[in-house]
Amino acid sequence: MADNKRETERAELHRTIWAIANDLRGSVDGWDFKQYVLGMLFYRYISENLAAYVNRGEREAGNADFDYARLSDAEAEQARADLVDVKGFFILPSELFENVRQKAADDENLNETLERVFRNIEASAQGTGSEDDFKGLFDDIDVNSNKLGGTVAQRNGRLAKLLNAIGDLKLGTFGENTIDVFGDAYEFLMTMYAGSSGKSGGEFFTPQEVSELLARIALVGKSEVNKVYDIITANLIQFNDAKSRCA
Repeated sequence: MADNKRETERAELHRTIWAIANDLRGSVDGWDFKQYVLGMLFYRYISENLAAYVNRGEREAGNADFDYARLSDAEAEQARADLVDVKGFFILPSELFENVRQKAADDENLNETLERVFRNIEASAQGTGSEDDFKGLFDDIDVNSNKLGGTVAQRNGRLAKLLNAIGDLKLGTFGENTIDVFGDAYEFLMTMYAGSSGKSGGEFFTPQEVSELLARIALVGKSEVNKVYDIITANLIQFNDAKSRCA
């Protein structure tokens, strides 16, 4: 059952990426396109992650109807320091993925809105232990690129489509997924576009099937694993993901 759910989620993710690719075909280079998709996926992820954390705490405290996304920015500011201390970043309710997406179609300055949101997220981590993790995080998402369209309206139209496509992914909350959304998206995008640059996808990632096979071999005769070492961090992440599926 878990395998079927994983394949369904993966197929849904791949269909969405193809749909976005068709919308942007001929305007955005494959490698640039990869950054837009992964960047927006990550924006959605950290928005949902932060909101879920706050909502869980409030509801456990007895505030059953609390919804961080509906909170005013002024009220949310009171919790900024504590949230940055725990999560490493902060996002105002008005700047959460779901709220920006909701207003995107009518936002004539959507490009400026997204630019401000990304800048604010990065700035929220300044002076903290997570500063290096967030510094320049969204630099590769050029919301003002002429490749998105010759006019601001055209660029914003494509950005709105991108937000809606990522938001429409029927994956529940990211924490409930049986797939590694970012790993799967990255691998699929690399497979789509590596060939066009004259390089093979294998030069950039280890296919999940290989990682899972290595995990299964490493776990033979073992009930638990103390440490795993791989000089390539990405492989370590994939290995741990595979290990969790093989356990």
